[in-house]
This record gives sequence, structure tokens and C-alpha cells, in this order.
Amino acid sequence: MAFKNMLTQFFLLGFLMIYASAEAQDYKIQGKVIDSENVALESATIYVEAVKDSSLVDYTISDVEGNFVIEGTTDVNAVNLYISFTGFQTYKKKYQLSENSTINTGSITLKLDDNTLGEVVVQGTKAPVSIKTDTLEFNAASFKTKADANLEEVLKKLPGVAVDKDGAITVNGKKVSRILVNGKEFFGDDPKIATKNLPKEIINKIQVVDTKTKSEEFTGKEGDSENKTINITIDEDKNKGYFARLTAGGGTDERYELSGIGNYFKDDLRVSILASSNNINSSGFTFDEVFDAMGRSAYSIARNSNGSFSIDGNSFGGGGGITKSDNGGVSLVNEWDDKTELSTNYFFNRGDTKTRTQIERENILPDRTYFNTSISSSERKNDNHRARFGFEFEPDTLTRISFRPNMTVNNGYSKSNSNTNSFGENGNPINNAETEQFSELYSNNFSNRLDVTRKFGSKGGFVSLGFNNTNNISKEDNVYFSSREIYDDLGNLEDTEVQDQFINQNTKEDEYSIRANTRLPLSEKLSLDISYSYTKSKGKSERLVYEKDAVSGEYEVLIDTLSNDFNSETFNHRPNIGLVYRDDKLRASISGGLENVRLKNEDLFSETSFDNTYNNLYSNAYFRYKINKTKSIYFNYRNSRNAPSITQLQPVTNTTNPLNVVTGNPNLDPSLEHRVYMNFNNYDFKSRSGFYAYLGGNLTNDQVVSITTTNEDLVRTTTYTNVDGAYSFFAGASLDKTITLESKNTIKIDAGINGNLSRNLGFSNGVKFDSDRYSVSPRIGVQYDIIDILTVEPSYDVSFINAKYSLNNTRDQNYINHDVGLELTSYWPKNFMFGNDISYRHLGNIAPGFKNDFVLWNMSLGYKILGDDGIFKVKVFDVLDQNVSTRRNTGDDFVQDTQELVLEQYVMFSFTYKISKFGGKDPNKKRGMRF
Repeated sequence: MAFKNMLTQFFLLGFLMIYASAEAQDYKIQGKVIDSENVALESATIYVEAVKDSSLVDYTISDVEGNFVIEGTTDVNAVNLYISFTGFQTYKKKYQLSENSTINTGSITLKLDDNTLGEVVVQGTKAPVSIKTDTLEFNAASFKTKADANLEEVLKKLPGVAVDKDGAITVNGKKVSRILVNGKEFFGDDPKIATKNLPKEIINKIQVVDTKTKSEEFTGKEGDSENKTINITIDEDKNKGYFARLTAGGGTDERYELSGIGNYFKDDLRVSILASSNNINSSGFTFDEVFDAMGRSAYSIARNSNGSFSIDGNSFGGGGGITKSDNGGVSLVNEWDDKTELSTNYFFNRGDTKTRTQIERENILPDRTYFNTSISSSERKNDNHRARFGFEFEPDTLTRISFRPNMTVNNGYSKSNSNTNSFGENGNPINNAETEQFSELYSNNFSNRLDVTRKFGSKGGFVSLGFNNTNNISKEDNVYFSSREIYDDLGNLEDTEVQDQFINQNTKEDEYSIRANTRLPLSEKLSLDISYSYTKSKGKSERLVYEKDAVSGEYEVLIDTLSNDFNSETFNHRPNIGLVYRDDKLRASISGGLENVRLKNEDLFSETSFDNTYNNLYSNAYFRYKINKTKSIYFNYRNSRNAPSITQLQPVTNTTNPLNVVTGNPNLDPSLEHRVYMNFNNYDFKSRSGFYAYLGGNLTNDQVVSITTTNEDLVRTTTYTNVDGAYSFFAGASLDKTITLESKNTIKIDAGINGNLSRNLGFSNGVKFDSDRYSVSPRIGVQYDIIDILTVEPSYDVSFINAKYSLNNTRDQNYINHDVGLELTSYWPKNFMFGNDISYRHLGNIAPGFKNDFVLWNMSLGYKILGDDGIFKVKVFDVLDQNVSTRRNTGDDFVQDTQELVLEQYVMFSFTYKISKFGGKDPNKKRGMRF
């Protein structure tokens, strides 16, 4: 109760700390923007700057009829009105504001800029927002942040842009999948490396575009409009220099962190180096000014995430638990003569993850119920090496050649043990089992992609040829021991089974594919797309199980019934043809083709095989209609046939797991899935509010599901069949609004709701069942900023969940989960930073014995020294010592409660040092002079 009262007080503080400056006056400026032929200019940028210091007062965008209105309250007496539009000269006029000023400019005619071939460049001023054909562009300097802000803090100020606690970015509701710097990757494919480390001082423009592949960028082909890419441009005079950041910290319970990142750039050359070591589940590279590496990945464990992180396609710390990681990497990007580009990077990670898990599970059969309780622990150590290389060459303006090989090597081991007890509804034991495993694993993955593209004509025609190969090798040696005790109906020990085995498993997979596609323009707006791809893959999977020889005591006796040796081949032909329509308002496509798949498989042990061929028709249709430059509607439909896996088809009884005997079904049909998705997107720059709504779902026929029968000893036999009628639907909407106060402080509100409806199908002991699940989850978050003084971010999420099961309606679920959060960061007094990151979660469906609510409170106090270059900091993780990882999973025929090992309370003392120099200047020294 005390915590809830404290949380209420924090919320009240966040909403009440809003004040306005005196001496302010209301004003209103309205008018219309046209060209020399009296045609209205939609989405021209109109902005007002103070005459005395050129600071931005306000801005807006003209509507479809060219009309605009800027109104608000300001203490500025004289302003300059600017109007900019691509291809036209920027309009400028000075106005005096008096109390309750209303200014009607009438129709303003913009003049063509004959010297402009691209965008307009105006000496001394830049539009805060520009809307071009497929690009939304922000001028970073127009959005006020604290003096030493990074890219993430700038993004949080941009209209329509949202950044959540985990660093994920959306623009007008659409996910940002990549961040580029001057059109090039910053360091691999983790956007947070860029958002947490790029300083605002070097940022010129922030451009938002549809995500495209390199080939699509070169040919001008449509990209993925549902995923966005942010490109950061650097001022030319600052595109020479370096910046680096180093952190070292130590704390209680032997917690520590060491990390650093350095960047050197000069024109088209960029070199980045990073390294870290810690035992707090952190990548170490996504620096946070207040919490550093403490608060995010560790914090996410308590939110039922797995505490993992990913850099350059590598994931570490997955599966829960606590990870000690040592990481290092280097990246280089260079370009010569606008024709040749080289990009390469290498990353190393050594991860050591410890887990401990407690599970209580209720298993539902048509005629009875039984229970499992288990406790398990594990340790996984792995060395991961990843090298990527990219080479792009343009011998002329119409031709592009791309070569991108990658290699990943893993070498490690794992050890685990578990104790599981099974008992019936009357409490009598059915069986219990103890297992121990030790595995050594080596894997090597090599992949390569070669593309040659040639453009032709003046209407977007092109032809492209490509070759891909993937070669994987995996080797694993596993020592497995288990002891299983079986009881009779009265709970008396009946039998004991022991397995003591050595398992040698080797797999090899080789895949090669060729593809060709071309676009043939039929008119200025209509094109014909034709493509063909052929893929051949060959695999070998050998699993040999040995038991000890009674005489020698060595693992020398091969167990044929548990061993297998598969050889498989897959041949895939995929021709496709489609029509594409493009104009300023509408982008649409309809396409389809025939996929021919042949699967061959042979088991050398059982001397069984199958050879199946599938012919699958598929189709795809989409359109995106731009109602105006800020509103759009998107729709997509596609269907696909998915062939069953080799395991599901193999007509062999697999007794590898003696508690689950599996037999494939070679007569399975491929599943047919229909998917539909649509959304509406709008951002109103006049009211600083955005709205995003979406609706989608899928329906699956011939879905492959398992048919499982469980006997009295809990031994299962499993095979597979096809069923119709599985579906899932989802819908949601979000609204964000930014309010600028008279004092130039801001309030940003982000609210939304989403819902899901799904039906799953399956069989248990031969009885077909279905499960239906409904959920509705509204949320709201507020961010209040007093620049350089205080940031308050309260949030609340609630989920209403209902689940119904035909197998046993007594286990129907109806519960509510609550998530409350508050992040409060103070930058006052000068040079101090005080942060509090508090979350409270209540889970409505946790079983007795598991904690169903908890508070995670992280606190940080920092002090800047050496100007802004150094920060001394003390951080406390889990102030109240309540962190837990508890969750409930409800499956079609089970309910499971899980509690995992997580980080517990610790205190960390650290020091961070920054160095930077852009265009020959040290920005921190410049800021020190101003202070």
C-alpha cells in the first residue's frame, strides 16, 4: 500500500509540474500558399522564427487546398515567417506581434527556383519539417533538447516519432527497422547502437523513408512501406572527426561493467570499434545517459522477456538467467569515386549464461488430468565469431554488382540437470525422473549473395540476376544420463528405468539458388514484373546413440532403435508474374505464380524413404493510397502453401525420446494460409497529433498438427494429420499528441489499444479439441519535459484476457494483468543527473506459491565533471529487492507456471568519459565557454 501511495504521488508530481511563463501573448497567422499558376501547394512547410535569435517559435504544414494556420502563445514580439516547398524559393517576411495578434497573409505565391535541381537550400534557415514524395525530413537543430543530447533524445522530440523503453522506434505507428548514417550502416543491424551513441552536434537532417534493399535503392523499385528506415545526414563541415565513450564500473555481489565505443569518420570513410565485458545481462554498447547499461536488458527480465540482446544479428543471453558476456568488434565502411563501396565488420562474443527454473504444469487429457513439478538448472558457454563483408561496384550509371559473403562460427558447451515429478489428481505419484546432460557443440555457417543488376530505358525498367549459397556444418557430442521411477495406481514403486548414453550428432546442409527478375514498363505508370527462382538443397543428418559396453565400460554399443541417418534433397521451382501500378497517389500490385516443390528423404538405418512432389498456386496483392501527403491507406492480401517438414513426413518410428515415440505421415498435404492486413495512417502537423489504426488476420486450412496419445505411464505416441479452421485476427489503434507549452516545455501523450482473437486446433488421446483466446490491451503513456531540468514519463498498460478450451471447460481463463511505470529524470541542479525508473506488474492468473506482483525500481545519481566529458555515477538495481521472473503459459492442453533466475539487487559505482572532435572542433569545449 505504501508503494502504491508513493506511485500515486509520483504521477501527481508528473502532471502538476507544468507551469507557464508570464508576459506571454496570443497570436494567430493564417494564409494560403499557391504557385504562379494559382495552384494550391499542399504540404508546404510554414514556420515562424524569433527575429532576435532565430529560435523556432512554431511550424505547420499547408493542407490540400494550400491553407495554413499557426497559432499559440509566445513572449516574442517580432517574428520572421518562412514558407518553403521543394523546387521553389523560400518566402520570408517579418511581422510584429502585439497582444492578441491576428495576421491574415492572404494568398502567398512562391516563385520557382530555376537554379534548383533537387531540394531548396536556403542560407541561414532550414524548415523544421519537409514532406517530399517518399521522404519525411526533420531539421535536427529545430527541436530543442538538452545540450549534450544523443540521437534517441532528438527522436523523442520529433512529431509522430515514438521510442519505447527498450529503444524500439516507430514513425506514425510504423516500425523503424534500420538506421543509416549518410546512407550507410552505422554498425551492423542494431539501430540502438546508433541511437544511443550518435551525438546531436553532428546531426544535420533526419530522413524517414520506406525500407529498401540495396537493389531496390538502385533500381527505384518500391520498398516495404510498412517498415521504415531512418537516415541521418551529417553536416559536411562536421563529417570529419571522431567521438568515443568509455565506461568502467564495479559493484556489490561482484557485479561489474566495462565498455567502450569509438568512431572515426572522414568524408566517405567510417571506422567503428567497440568492446565490453559485464555480468549484468547487457550488451554494453547501448549507453543511456542516466542508467548506462543497467536499466534496460536487466529491466526487461521482470517484464517476462528473456533478458537477451542482439548486435549485428547475434543474440546473447537468451533463455532467461544471468549472462556474463565479453564482446568486441570492428566495422569499416568506405566509398571511392561514388562507384565502389566496401563495408566489412567482425564481431566476437563470449557468453556464459546460468539459468535456474521452477515449473508447475497441469496437463489436461480428455479423461483425466495429471501434474508435473520440476526444478532445473543449466550453464551454457559459447564463443561466437561473425564476419561480414560487402562489396558494391557500379561500373557505369546503369549497372550494379554486389557481393556479400558472411561467416559465423560457434564453439561451446552446455551442462544441465533437472528433477521432474509427475502425479495424478489424487496426489499419488506416477513417475519421477532425474536427468543430467553435458554437450559440446561446434557449428560453422557460410553464406554468400551475388547480385548483378542492369537498368534500361527511362521508365524504371531493369533486369537482375542473382546467386545465393548457404553451407552449414554442425557437430555435437552429448553425454546423457537419466533415471526414471515408475509407480503403480496405488503410488507404489513399480519399475526403474535408467538411460546412460553417448550421442554423436552431425548435420550438414548445402543450399544453392539462382534467381532472375525483370521489370518491363508498359507505360509511364504500369509495369510488368516477371521472375523465376530455382533452389536446390541437400542435407545429411546423422544421430548415433551409444550405450556402455558391460566389459570395457566405454560407450561402444550402438543402439539402432534410437539412431538415425537421414539423407534429404529439396528442389524448388518458383515462377512469378505480376502487374505494378505507380503514380503520385496510388501504388498497387497483383502477382501470382506456381511453386513446385519436390522433397526426397531416405533413412539408412530403417531403409525407408519417401519422394513427394507438391504444386502450389500462390498470389499476392497490395495497394497503398495516399489521401494526401500525411494520410495513407494500406492493404495487403497473400496466400501461401507450406510443405510439411521432413520429420513430419518421415514414415519411421522415432524412439529417440522414449517418453514420446514419433511416427511421421507421408500422406500429409501442405498447409494453405490466407493472410490479410490493412491500416490507416495520419499525422496532423497543425495539431501535432498522429493516428494509426490497423486490422489483420490469417486463416489456415490443412494445418499440420500432432495427434498424441498418452498411456497410463505417461508415455506418448505421436503422429501428424491435417485440420481446417485455425485462425487468428488482430486489430488496434494508437494516438500520439505533442503539446508545446508557453514556456516551450512539452507534453507528449501516447495512447493506444490492441486486441487479438485466435483459435488453435489439435488432438489429445484421439479427441479433437479447439482453444479460443481473446485479449484487449489499452495503454497510455505521457512524457513531460522541462528542458535541461526534468523529464517525467508515467505509463499504464492493462490487459484483459479470456481463454476457453473445449477439452476441459473447467480450466477456462478470465484474468487481468496490470503494468504501471514511471521514469523520472532530473538534470537539476547543474551537472547533476538523478534518475528513477520504476515499474509495477500484477499478474492475474498465477498459481498459489508463485509471486504474482512485484516492483522493480532502478535508481541512478550522476555528477558531471571535466565540462561534459566525465560522469561519476552510482546506480542501484532493484532498490526494493523484489525482482522476479514469473509467468503463466496457457496452451491447448496444459497450464504452466514458470519462475526463473533473475538479477537481484546490486549497487554499481561507475565512471564514464567522453571525447569528441568534429570538423576540427571540440563541441564540449564550445559548450563550456557558453556556460
